Amino acid sequence: MNIKSLLIGSAAALAAVSGAQAADAIVAAEPEPLEYVRVCDAFGAGYFYIPGTETCLRIGGEVRATVAFGEDIGGLAPGGRSSDWNSQVRARVFFDTKTDSELGTIGTYIRLEGDYRPRDGNSSSSLELEQAWVSVGGLTAGKVLTWWDDIGIYGELDAFEAATNFNTVNYLYDAGTFRIGVGINDLSGEYSDRAGSEFGLQGYAQVDFGSANAALRGVYDNEAEEGAIYATLVAPIGPGTLELGAGWSSGDNVYVDRFNSDFAATSYEWTVSGSYALKATEKLTIAPSLAYWSTQDNNDIWGVGVLAEYQLATGLKVGATVDYVSPDVGDDNTSGFLRLTRSF
Repeated sequence: MNIKSLLIGSAAALAAVSGAQAADAIVAAEPEPLEYVRVCDAFGAGYFYIPGTETCLRIGGEVRATVAFGEDIGGLAPGGRSSDWNSQVRARVFFDTKTDSELGTIGTYIRLEGDYRPRDGNSSSSLELEQAWVSVGGLTAGKVLTWWDDIGIYGELDAFEAATNFNTVNYLYDAGTFRIGVGINDLSGEYSDRAGSEFGLQGYAQVDFGSANAALRGVYDNEAEEGAIYATLVAPIGPGTLELGAGWSSGDNVYVDRFNSDFAATSYEWTVSGSYALKATEKLTIAPSLAYWSTQDNNDIWGVGVLAEYQLATGLKVGATVDYVSPDVGDDNTSGFLRLTRSF
C-alpha cells in the first residue's frame, strides 16, 4: 500500500466517524423570547399591561393599625364590665383594570377588606368583598360605594351618612369641570323583615371652579318613602383647604345614620359642619373641625375635634385625633385614636 492510498483511506474513515457523530448530536432549542411587563401610562400611574393582552392592571391596598379610646368603645362584656379603649387592624387590597374599546373605556374594580378587632371577652374578625363592579364609559354596575358615601368633612366629625355600599347601577356624565350622575341602589339587604319596593335612588352633581368645587348629593329610600340631600364646598384658602358641609333628611331612611344616646337611637334630621386642613409643613397636616347635628326627635348635638397627620415616608403616615361631642340628651363623650397606615 502506498502513501497515497493510505491517506485516502484515512480520510474516508474520518468522514464516516464524523457522520455518525453528527447523526447522534443533540441540538438545543432556541429559547422562547421573553415578554417583559410593559408600563401602561394611559390611565395614570401604577398600571401595567397584563402580558399577552391590551388590558391595563393596577394592584394596591393598605394596612391600617389603630388604637382608639372613648366611653365603652371596647364593648360590654358579661357582667357589665366595659372598656374605654380598643385596637383594630384593617387590611385592604384592590385590583383595578382598564381597557380601551369601541364602547369607550371598559373597567373592573375589586376591593377586598379584612378587619380584626379584639373585644372584652371576645374578638371580631371579618373578610368581605367590599366592592366589585364593571364600568363601560360612564355606566357602572356592581357593588359600589355610592356618591352619598363621599359626603363629610376632613376629620372624624363626619357623622350623618350611614354606610351605603349596595349593589348599584349608575351613570355619570363627566364634562371635565362639570359632572352629573344618577343611579339606583338595591336596598333589599337593609330590610330583612319586609318585602316590598326595596330600592333607592341617588343623584350627584359637581362643578369645579379652578381648584375649588361645589357639589350636591341627593338620595331617596323608596321603601321608607324618605330622602335626604347634602351640599359641600371645598376651597383652597391660604396654606390649607376649607371644607363646608350641610345636610337635611326628611325622615328615617337607610342613607342617614342614627345618633345613639343612653336612651334611644334616632336618625339625624340636619347637620352643618366645617373643617380647615392646614398644611403646617410639607409632611404635617393639622385639621380642626366643628359640627352641629339635630335628630328627628329634636336632640341637638355639637362637636369639635382636631386631626393631625404626618407623612413619615412615601406611602406611610401616622395620624391622631381627639374629638369632643356634647348632646342635649345623653352624656358628653371624648374619643380619639392613634393610627399608622401603610398604603401601596
